[in-house]
Amino acid sequence: MKKTHIIGLILVAIAIGIILITTGDASTYVGFDEAERISKSDPTQKVHVVGKLKKDAQGKILGMIFNPALDANRLEFTVEDSLGRENQVIYAAPKPQDFEKSEKIVLVGSMRADKIFYCDKILLKCPSKYQEGKISADSSASFEVKK
Repeated sequence: MKKTHIIGLILVAIAIGIILITTGDASTYVGFDEAERISKSDPTQKVHVVGKLKKDAQGKILGMIFNPALDANRLEFTVEDSLGRENQVIYAAPKPQDFEKSEKIVLVGSMRADKIFYCDKILLKCPSKYQEGKISADSSASFEVKK
């Protein structure tokens, strides 16, 4: 066998190994019901849950427990997933900036036997300052090009 063939086979084997490793880490988008089902078969499987925070009329998050003086790395709150199920979530890290302003959130973590979703990562979708109809331009603004 030529050296180029051997090197080619080694590169193919490395590429296959990388693909297998990355697909083993991939998680799926599910609701809390599916996350609970997945946790029964594989408690270490990470999933993504898309939902929104439960808020009252004033915009205050319902059921949020965060006491930085007691434990700055513990945040508890309630999320309603895209299928309508509400579930308690525990996040073992500091509260993300602009958490209260978020429209939707993506939780990465797993459900445990106590039916609480333990979150490893939170991805926030905050309201954009560039929403349609909100952009205003000053038509009187001008600029001068100097030569």
